[in-house]
This record gives sequence, C-alpha cells and structure tokens, in this order.
Amino acid sequence: MSVAVTALYTACMALLFLILSARVILYRRANRISLGDVGDKALIKRMRAQANCGEYAPIGLMLLLVSELSGAPALALHLMGMTLLAGRFLHAVGFSATPQKMILRQLGMAMTLAMILFSALGLIGHALF
Repeated sequence: MSVAVTALYTACMALLFLILSARVILYRRANRISLGDVGDKALIKRMRAQANCGEYAPIGLMLLLVSELSGAPALALHLMGMTLLAGRFLHAVGFSATPQKMILRQLGMAMTLAMILFSALGLIGHALF
C-alpha cells in the first residue's frame, strides 16, 4: 500500500524542522554560544520553537500514517496533513516573533491539537466499528 500522502507531509514537516534548526544553529554561531542558552532570550525562543515542533510533529505524523494505512480517504488525509503542517508553521512564526504574536501561536496550537484529537477519534471509531 502506498503512503504518498504521509510521505508528502512528512517531507514538508522535515523542511520546517530544518528551517527551525538552522535558525538555532546560525544564532549560536553568530553569538558564539556552544552549550545551553546562557540566558539569551532570543536563543531560548528559537530553541523552544524548534523543540515544540519536534514534540508535536511526530505524534501527528504517526496518526496520519496509521490513518493512511487504515484506508482513510485522500481528502481526509490531506486535511489532516495540511492542518498539522499549518498549525506547526503558525505556532513557530507566532512563538518566534518579537514580541510574540499570540494569536498565531494559539491558532497554531489549536490546529495541531485539533488534528491530533480528530485523527485519534477517527482511528478509534474505525477500529471499533
């Protein structure tokens, strides 16, 4: 069975994660910060934006993959993938901005959590019925 939809969103999420990682690495190099955050608030924000993506993206992508393997319709899979990707992107933009753009951060988290919730409920329903 093909998992082309999950592959697409996994690749897009990987690119987002690489961008967030590059922001941390370039800041560290420019400011000669090798270990930790030395209390640098700009570095802490970059690190947390990257880490938050790394914390939430895997469960979302896992749910997307299991949904695709379970035979979910392509439209549903694309909605799930777009919601997760957009949510992670909006959260990163809102979190990283100075000052933070709370509406983007909140919208991004809401989209991410909604994707996780609805895909989990869909999988439970599919497994039971």
